[in-house]
Amino acid sequence: MSPNCILERVATTKSTNDDLLARWRAGELIDPIARIAREQTAGKGRSGRVWLSNPEDSLCFSLAYPFYKRPNELSGLSLVIGLAVLAGIAAALGTSETALYRQGMRLKWPNDLLLNNAKLGGILIEGGQSNPNSPTWMVIGLGLNLHNAALIEQSLGGHSSFGVAAMDQLMPHETRIPDTEFIWLKLIESLEKYLAQFDEHSFSYFKNSWAQWDAFNGRSVCVSGAGKEPIIGISQGVDDTGALILNQHDQSIAIHAGDVSLRVQP
Repeated sequence: MSPNCILERVATTKSTNDDLLARWRAGELIDPIARIAREQTAGKGRSGRVWLSNPEDSLCFSLAYPFYKRPNELSGLSLVIGLAVLAGIAAALGTSETALYRQGMRLKWPNDLLLNNAKLGGILIEGGQSNPNSPTWMVIGLGLNLHNAALIEQSLGGHSSFGVAAMDQLMPHETRIPDTEFIWLKLIESLEKYLAQFDEHSFSYFKNSWAQWDAFNGRSVCVSGAGKEPIIGISQGVDDTGALILNQHDQSIAIHAGDVSLRVQP
């Protein structure tokens, strides 16, 4: 972990993403800041959805990180964050990424972590560049389910198209996962490493690694959102920018991450 990353721990806040975005807009960000809250009363998911979390069962935090690229050069960032989180989980649990893969860990384009096709965690990225001479600050929000997957799923009331998974399902029976603080620090350490590499090399550096974790490569999927007609095709992985490649009627279509949702077709 770099000595420049500021660690902030608070008991409760509305949203750690909103906290750090407010500082970015006020021009107050200098070094990377990781902010974790035991409870977020208005935690956010993508597309303005509420992220539901029980303080005891989830880990939710945000990391404000400066990139020396323009915003349009950050394509594929959410995919790299997914890889960083996988590496951080492996380090926290004292296991290998290969072992996680064997247990059913996968990445769902563009920003979810799955465990045996159930949602383990999600990523939300916000931010931008205030002027052409300043770094591009991105606020990365991460929510991970730690315990009680069944209770979390019940609290969603059927509003999730995926089941719910939790990190304790990766552990041997009756073996507890490490405490939240330890997991958090391992995740930050991994994120800093991967984000520095991304800032230097862009997504193409990670393309082959991400392909190994792609949950739906070769499967029929539906991409919807952003007020557009749903697009159905066969997922063919991602290109050098992290765009999803769909094969539709023998033509390849590039879908860029944004306010879109991907679902597997029956």
